[in-house]
Amino acid sequence: MTENKDSRKALETFKSRLREKLGEKGVIDDAEGKAPFEKEWRGRYEPKAACVVRPTTTLEVSEVLALANELSVPIIPQGGNTGLVAGGVPFEGGDEVILSLGRMNRIREIDAQNFTMTVEAGCVLQTLQDAAEEADRLFPLSLGAEGTCQIGGNLSTNAGGIHVIRYGNTRDLVLGLEVVLPDGRIWDGLRGLRKDNTGYDLKQLFVGGEGTLGVITAAVLKLFPRPAESVTAFIAVPSPSAALTLLGRMRAGTGDALKAFELIPRRALEFALTYVEGTKDPLEDPSDWYVLTEITAGRRGSGIQEVMEEILAAAFEEEVVSDATIAASEGQAGELWFIREAIVEAQIHAGGSIKHDVSVPVSSVPAFLEKAVALVEEMVPGIRPVPFGHMGDGNIHFNLTQPEGADRAAFLARWEEVNDAVHNLVHEMGGSISAEHGLGRMKAEENERFKSDVELEMMRGLKRLFDPKGIMNPGKVIRLD
Repeated sequence: MTENKDSRKALETFKSRLREKLGEKGVIDDAEGKAPFEKEWRGRYEPKAACVVRPTTTLEVSEVLALANELSVPIIPQGGNTGLVAGGVPFEGGDEVILSLGRMNRIREIDAQNFTMTVEAGCVLQTLQDAAEEADRLFPLSLGAEGTCQIGGNLSTNAGGIHVIRYGNTRDLVLGLEVVLPDGRIWDGLRGLRKDNTGYDLKQLFVGGEGTLGVITAAVLKLFPRPAESVTAFIAVPSPSAALTLLGRMRAGTGDALKAFELIPRRALEFALTYVEGTKDPLEDPSDWYVLTEITAGRRGSGIQEVMEEILAAAFEEEVVSDATIAASEGQAGELWFIREAIVEAQIHAGGSIKHDVSVPVSSVPAFLEKAVALVEEMVPGIRPVPFGHMGDGNIHFNLTQPEGADRAAFLARWEEVNDAVHNLVHEMGGSISAEHGLGRMKAEENERFKSDVELEMMRGLKRLFDPKGIMNPGKVIRLD
């Protein structure tokens, strides 16, 4: 009881002192105001925050963390709150503070000649894409939530998306960081250097760290030349093995100019056609599997249209491909990519869905799908697997829709049981139980089953070194108890 009283007293002191520093707009503690920040998108938890703190500068973040460290107040860093593993929301106790970076949204500099942009953590991803385009450059990170998610969250979770095969994960797109440490100290690592061989690459400790070691407040990001031409195709293939063969041929035949390579099963397309208005079936005859792919070139008149046609013609002759359509305009390309987006929304309407964000070596994707589908069909007769996603980098969203007519709650109650079985298979095949969504709260304990003692010891050692009081996003990524 004394501890609870002390915690409540510390929180009241924290809020009172922060209002003096940040003003009334900088601290939200009414239920209605907190609600959007407490949203957990899977619906598996009911987060509750003591308050939401909204700083506008790095110095204000420093003041927030210094005070939190002094009073031992737990802090939950949050970007756009689009995460899917409950990494950016508090637990249910109501004694944790959300630190929202949304008001820190300035683009500090675009250096087109250095192919970099320096931005604050609260910048919305799509805003950065647009700013890069205005400078005749490309910022290639692209994912479904890009109109809402913030770059600080993308960095903290090492977000993936559809262009990883060409440009890499978010950690491959960052050159420097500005970070506020748990005790309030500011590390200025905003260097736009591609070569800096002066010791440990400290920024990579915070990229993918999910706010457990400190708060990313700004970053120097890599920019790239804007493609002058692109060709998008929707391709019917008889199997994932055929898709794998096509992937290899496209990488080789285009000189690795492959920007995206997405695997789509027929069931996913049918869900989209049924539940999402505006979705069209691109091909006349149905196929068990499809590939949605895009290649790009840096100059007009590059001949990539002919390259795509030649690759597909050869693949058709060898029965690697059974049918295909190539977008004749940007509008048609948009319609094809709309299918990929619609698949995510359609699953919501099709019934309860047990999710897996997993990766295996690219060469193992067909074998994984065969084994995993057989595994879950034996566990839950009538289950409807919807495995789709980034085959080009080995990341499959192995989602499972409830059997037709099944009870939604009863099906979702088997989430952990099914996850365990699928994750065991992934581990046996040398894969990862979290390819691009992070660990957060949802997978922190699960991760301990698969990490070696040495890995866990190093992770806990880093956590204790940077955050000895354990105030930064406690219970996420790595548990100390």
